[in-house]
Amino acid sequence: MKNSINWGIMGCGRIASLFAEDLRTLKNSRIIGVASLTPEKADHFAKAHRIPKSYTKYESLAEDPDIDIIYVATLHNAHYNNTQMALHSGKHVLCEKPFTLNAAQAKDLIETARVKNLFLMEAMWTRFLPASQKIKQLIDQGAIGEIITLRAEFGFYSPWNPNDRLHNLNMAGGALLDIGIYPVSYAHWIFGEKPLKVYGSAYIGSTHVDEHSTYLLTFSKGRSALLFSSFNIKMPNEALIAGTKGYIRIPNFFKPTKFWMHDQKGKQHIFRIPYKSTGLQYQVKTASDCIGKGDIESPIMPLNETLEIMETLDTLRNQWGLVYPEE
Repeated sequence: MKNSINWGIMGCGRIASLFAEDLRTLKNSRIIGVASLTPEKADHFAKAHRIPKSYTKYESLAEDPDIDIIYVATLHNAHYNNTQMALHSGKHVLCEKPFTLNAAQAKDLIETARVKNLFLMEAMWTRFLPASQKIKQLIDQGAIGEIITLRAEFGFYSPWNPNDRLHNLNMAGGALLDIGIYPVSYAHWIFGEKPLKVYGSAYIGSTHVDEHSTYLLTFSKGRSALLFSSFNIKMPNEALIAGTKGYIRIPNFFKPTKFWMHDQKGKQHIFRIPYKSTGLQYQVKTASDCIGKGDIESPIMPLNETLEIMETLDTLRNQWGLVYPEE
């Protein structure tokens, strides 16, 4: 059992900064290196977060012998190459969502990690939050019966900017990969299987990415999920999980701190389960604990499920004719 896990961070954007702050709340994890292709960014990030080493090449971070695991927080279209580099350097990896651009890339990374016996996980932080874990526990215990349908959306308003990564095809922009993955991943998790049928519609804007899109996933036994994502529409970002004996309503399902369960008798149960800091530390703890025990994947975010989610995203994009330059 390894007592302390040494982390490296690849990329110095906003999510990496939040990640660094949250990781410091854990006793068995510490950050010892960070890398950015922009020299001043790496130095500034290292000083701001009291990280001893900074690199201007990702390869240098991956080759640092003192680092156990690398958190990949680069742009979407760089995840595959950056993660592959880290794995081939013998490093465990926690990679931001979307895991890759497509299922073929995801499959390749998973095969590499398994051959090299290295831990690999998609950073779907929502699943690891205390309230999310409680919701899943209630569902698995049959508190609202058999789940029949899920409705969830994730939308916010972002001023139109053709140079912003959300609108930029060359940066793998679009609502689906950036935020649509939240409800899609949530549906896979709640139903516990890959959908039998996938249908989606999207508005493709002038920069050739989906600005808002809707997804209908059909699962076994006639169960279904209706999902939506957008970066030009302000939405409540709620989820409603309905079963044969009740339903659960979750405000801000991607970062829940409270939810309501209505049982078969019509009684309302209120759950308030806050999380500390920004909530990213729970996935970090899971990754560090798995590495310490010698496990190469997490049962909360297993690799086979990550692959199935990428296959669902591929199916949707294929229906829209949305292809990224790297593909």
